[in-house]
Amino acid sequence: MERVHPMIADSTMPSLSAFTPEDIVREVRHLPSAPKVLPRLKQLLTDGNSAMHEIVALIRLDPGIAARVLQVGNSAFFSKGVRCFTVEEAVQRVGYDEIYELVAYAVASQVLVRPLAVYGVEADTLWTNSVACALAAETLAMRTNQDRNVAYTIGLLHAVGMVAIDEWALHHAPALVLRHAGFPREATEAERAVFGFTQAEAGSALLRHWNFPAAMSDPLRWQYTPRASPGQARMASLLLAAKWLRSAVCCEPRQRPALPDPAQLQPLGINPLSLQGVVPEIELRLADVSSLLDVDSGSKGSRPQFPTPDWTWRG
Repeated sequence: MERVHPMIADSTMPSLSAFTPEDIVREVRHLPSAPKVLPRLKQLLTDGNSAMHEIVALIRLDPGIAARVLQVGNSAFFSKGVRCFTVEEAVQRVGYDEIYELVAYAVASQVLVRPLAVYGVEADTLWTNSVACALAAETLAMRTNQDRNVAYTIGLLHAVGMVAIDEWALHHAPALVLRHAGFPREATEAERAVFGFTQAEAGSALLRHWNFPAAMSDPLRWQYTPRASPGQARMASLLLAAKWLRSAVCCEPRQRPALPDPAQLQPLGINPLSLQGVVPEIELRLADVSSLLDVDSGSKGSRPQFPTPDWTWRG
C-alpha cells in the first residue's frame, strides 16, 4: 500500500489524524453538480410546459441537486418534524420556486462536478459511477423487497464522503494523495492511515449534518462492512452489492472486480452468481440515461422522453 505524501508543512497545523469526520464535513456547503444534467434541468425549469415528473427525473440523475433538494426538504422549515426519504417527496414539499432557485444558484456559481484530485478520479467517472450505483441499488431493492426510492438515493450519494474529503483537502492539504485500489477496498487503507476514518464515515457524517434520516446515513457508514451495521445491515449489504454492479458495468470487461464475499451479501439474501446476472440490466438502464441526456434539446421535435414518476424502467 502506497503511503500518501506528508502534508504537514506548517508546524502550527494539527496532525490530520486529529480531525474527525464531523470536522471534515462541517465546511462542505454543497455537493457539486453534473455539467450533463444542470443545463437541461435549467431549461426545463424555464419552460412553462414542463411537467414536474420530468424535473424529478433529471434531479434524480444529479447527486448535487438531489442532495440539496433533500437537505431543504428535511430542514426545520419544510419538514415540520417529518423526514422525507426520496427526491419525489422532497420536491413536493419544497415546491417549484425553491427548486428553481437551487438550480439557478448552481448554474450561476458554476458548482459543477470536478475531478477528485485526492483520489485521482475524473469528473465524468464520478458522475457515471454515482448514477450507475443508484440504478443498481434501485434494481436490487425491487428484487429484494426493499424501498427502491431510498435505495436509489443511497446509491446516488454513496461517494459523498470522497467529495467531502476532496473539498476539505482542496483548502487545507492540496498535495494530499489517497491511493484508490478499486472495489471492494477502494481508498480505505489510505484514508485510515491519514485520517483514522474512511470516506464512508465522512459521508455518513455529512448526511447527518444535513439532517438526512438514519435510514440513509447509516448504510453509507457501513458500506464496506455491512454485517457490522447495528440496524441497517440489509440496506448496507444492498449498497455493497450495488457498488460491485457499478464497478462491473463501468470498467473494462477484463478489469471486472472479483465477486463480493458471499458473507457480505448474506443480509440481502442473494448470492454472488445471481448478482452477476443483473449486470446486463444495469448496462441497459445506464444506456437509457445516456440517451436521455444526449438528446439535442435545441432541435425541434427532439424533446426528450422522460420516465414516469415512479421510474418503472425494466424488470
